[in-house]
Amino acid sequence: MLKAIILIGGPLKGTRFRPLSLDLPKPLFPVAGFPIIQHHIEACQKVEGLKEILLIGFYQPSDAFKTFLTRAQQEFHISIRYLQEYTSLGTAGGLYHFRDVIQSGNPECFFVMNADVCSDFPLSEMVDFHRQRSHACCTMMGTEASREQALNYGCLVENTDTHEVLHYVEKPGTFVSSIINCGVYLFSPEVFKHIATVFARHQEDLPSDDSFALGSSKDSIRLEQDIFPMLTGDSKLYVYKTQNFWSQIKSAGSAIYANRLYLALYHKTHPDRLAVHGEGMPTIKGDVYIHPSANVDSTAVLGPNVTVGANVTIGPGTRIRESIILDGASIQDHSCILHSIVGWNSTVGAWTRVEGTPSDPNPNIPFAKLDSGELFSEDGRLNPSITILGRNVTIPSEVIVLNSIVLPHKDLPHSYKNQIIL
Repeated sequence: MLKAIILIGGPLKGTRFRPLSLDLPKPLFPVAGFPIIQHHIEACQKVEGLKEILLIGFYQPSDAFKTFLTRAQQEFHISIRYLQEYTSLGTAGGLYHFRDVIQSGNPECFFVMNADVCSDFPLSEMVDFHRQRSHACCTMMGTEASREQALNYGCLVENTDTHEVLHYVEKPGTFVSSIINCGVYLFSPEVFKHIATVFARHQEDLPSDDSFALGSSKDSIRLEQDIFPMLTGDSKLYVYKTQNFWSQIKSAGSAIYANRLYLALYHKTHPDRLAVHGEGMPTIKGDVYIHPSANVDSTAVLGPNVTVGANVTIGPGTRIRESIILDGASIQDHSCILHSIVGWNSTVGAWTRVEGTPSDPNPNIPFAKLDSGELFSEDGRLNPSITILGRNVTIPSEVIVLNSIVLPHKDLPHSYKNQIIL
């Protein structure tokens, strides 16, 4: 029997995802038409013998979470539960806190997946790989990155014959390896012994007058800094390398890139989700997802890499490319949306252009990954990025909004360029 744990973080994380995470927890943000963590769940559901999925984080229970969990359990016919931490406990601390729940039923092993990654998740292949190594405590999914970008990730050195991890460093100061940690792991229950060792050390290091302080350093244990280095070089930690797509979803701009990757994956996993051009239908170029309840005029041109949410209205002559249009939005006649996210129930007026700057990986650098980048330049100016409209934003007709971030509930009176509208 197998289980899966998805680490979803909490409201103090995901600040780079604002203003979109102001209205909805980041793990529930729709990418390619469905919440980010639904893509994880769909991958888990395909693994033979996987019986339960646990979400661990410190979000307060909300109607959005309850609705999602209820719908997901009904759709995928698998037990899905949310376990709430009392504070942020780190990537290993939450596992240790809920170790009894995770180990109930005596699972052979369990997946741990960061919620903010997108991938085709080769989970069944990882299970086969892990079972072939009888002493393995953890199998980590890894991939190749460029030499410069590898410094922004956990880096590992492997034995190329056995794929054992000999050395692991989280975000090293100098080059260690171009093989990086993808944030997807398969653990044997043995790992709790190693986490317990770190936990006991933290208890000893904590001053006695702080021994009952909730959220103090003793409670936080991190897989990347505390656990993986102690497993290296002892036939306990192995890497399963994937050549398929993988990216982080750290910023709102990275959601556009993840949207493209998941839409492309639908050709293999869910071809029924992709829109096709037909009589009375809009012109479709490339990969496009349109929610069945959306009303899209037949003269509109959509794609490539566009997602249209529920109850969206798209008027005649509209052009949309590389964008996400969220539920309830209205895109009026002859407007143009490029490299942008249009928020829930927002309105874009007729003959208006909303455009951002893509932040794709450099195609000229082998194994390049998406750079989230800094929001501001060194001189305090807003760096060019995708345009984001928060919830209930109204843009008038015949204006241009370029490389801007608009917070929720704003009525824009005129054009904007390279600005944050508070």
